[in-house]
This record gives sequence, structure tokens and C-alpha cells, in this order.
Amino acid sequence: MLVDGNIGGSIDGTGGGDLTVINDQVDFADRLGYDGLWSTEVARDPFLPLLAAAQRSPRIQVGTAVAVAFARNPMTMAMAANDLHAFSSGRFILGLGSQIEAHIVRRFSMPWSAPADRMREFIGALRAIWRSWELDERLDFRGDFYQHTLMTPMFRPEPNPWGTPPILLAAVGPKLTRVAAEAADGLVLHGFTTERYLRETTLPIIESGLAASGRSRADFTISYPGLLATGTDEQALQEAVAAVKAQLAFYGATPAYRGVLDLHGWEGLHTELHRLSKAGDWSTMAGLIDDEMLDTFAVVGEPATIGPAIERRFGGIVDRFTLYTPYPLEESVRRVIIDDLHASGSPALRPE
Repeated sequence: MLVDGNIGGSIDGTGGGDLTVINDQVDFADRLGYDGLWSTEVARDPFLPLLAAAQRSPRIQVGTAVAVAFARNPMTMAMAANDLHAFSSGRFILGLGSQIEAHIVRRFSMPWSAPADRMREFIGALRAIWRSWELDERLDFRGDFYQHTLMTPMFRPEPNPWGTPPILLAAVGPKLTRVAAEAADGLVLHGFTTERYLRETTLPIIESGLAASGRSRADFTISYPGLLATGTDEQALQEAVAAVKAQLAFYGATPAYRGVLDLHGWEGLHTELHRLSKAGDWSTMAGLIDDEMLDTFAVVGEPATIGPAIERRFGGIVDRFTLYTPYPLEESVRRVIIDDLHASGSPALRPE
């Protein structure tokens, strides 16, 4: 079964962040038995929809997957996370990501340097700020990238009755994965992650980092958005396959994710996908994703086969599994998958 970690073995969904439909998304997630709902920071703010989600459902956990850390500073992030954790009665999870240099510098107009070191310090600053609020102690954080040394009574919130939210860090490469294992409470994997990459590359880094920080695997949560290709009939399945292949082609063209392809001996594929992406030839790119690669990155098949396949690949490895479907998927199919996954877990994982 899925590991019962410090947040709890859970089946999650992702909301698009549109405030006009967030209530419907939460009702949908509640109806199907999702345990958690993540918001993304793509074209919308990641925090605002979670405020509505936490108010709409008293049961579902809410989290950012992810909020861009370097688009903000630790103080603004600490304030938003603290408020959401209090408002949701302790159901908020702060998922952080670094983004890439072009977006941080050119889209957000913020500084970029040494992302792994900066992220480690960002998390340390968050914890120092929260600690100063919880313990009513002087704030004196002095780092290489961030300095927080002023916290007067007027600007200090009351201690949060729910404590501090867990921090999950998004990572693919070894440096940020190490930071997650040593400094964060968990790891948000990328959808462009295979079972083999997770077992052979990511898990050894996590084990080493946890040992260095004096913690065990039980103290750490791994969240994985797993790509699925399924549908009610053959036509729906083929449409899902096409959508997943297009998504894989997009990810495969990104230099930051090349290491996953390299592990599987697909080094040359990244070079070609990257070249085609520069030319905007997206249809040709999707055609380069063959069925072997599709089956390596995604769980593919009829609805009744998806839950058991997820368990075979990731049971005992991940603590939270997000159904990642870059295409419309019927409610009945989602219900089958979620019910199968909950049924295979412990009673504590089943929705009320």
C-alpha cells in the first residue's frame, strides 16, 4: 500500500486556481473522495484559491504544488503560509519550487543565484520567522541571501494554534533533492519522473540527506504527480495517450529534466526535442515519444488496471499520489481509480 508518512498516505487532485470555479472543483474532489487538493502557480496566484478551498471543505487538505519561492521573500511567504495554516485548521501544506532563471529574472524581476544554496537558506529563514512568532523571541536571521532582523510587536502574529505548516520542496536534480532531504519536510516530485529514476537516483539522495539531518523516512513525505492515460473506451484512451505524449515531449525538451532521459539511455532524444521546441514544432515533438517511453513515464490502460498498476510501481515509495491527467477524464473513471487506491490502503486512508 502507499506509505503512511508524517502527513498521511493520500490520493490528491490539482485545482487550476481559477476562483470562479474553485468551489465546483472542491465539491468534485470531496464527492470522489480525494484526500488533498493542490494549487499551482502558472497563470494565477497559488494561495488565493486555497483560501476558498479550505472554507468550502472542512476535510480536504490543501497545498501549493508549487508556489515559486524566489518570486517572493521568506517574510511574505511565511505570512501567507501561516495565515492559510491557521484558517484551514492545520490542513495547509506549503509546497515550494525554484522555477528557472529566465522566469525569476525576466518574468518576476527578482534575483537569481546558486538556487540550491538560496533555497536552503529560504527554508531556514521561513523556520526562523515562524519560530520567532511561536516563541515570541527576537528575530535574528542573517544569511548570504536573506536577512530578517526586525519583528516588532505590532507586526508579530499570535502563535498559530496549529503550529507551523509542513514544507515540501519540488526537485528533480540531485542538488535540490538533497536540500529537500536535509532542510524540508518532504519532496514534491516532478511528473517527468520514472519509477526507475525515483528508485535509483532520488531515493538514495533522500536517504543520505535524512541521515545527515538526523531524521528517518517516517519524518519525510514524498508527493508524486503520476501521469495516467486511461478512458472509458478505446477512443478516449487514444486521446489520453496523445495528450500524455505531448506533455512528455514538452518536458523532455527542458534541459533541467534531461537527467531522467539520460538514465534510460535516451540522451539524444532531449537534444532533438529541444531543437524542435525552439522551432515551435510541437506536433513533431509528440511523434517522437514512442510507446516504450510512454509506458515508462505513465500508467496506461483501462480504468480497472490503473489503481493496481500505481500500487505495483509506487507502493511503499510515495506518501501522496496525485492523479495527473493533462486531458479531460470522466468522473466515473476517476472514481474507479480513487476507490481502488483507497481500498488497497489501510482503513485510515479511506475517506469518511
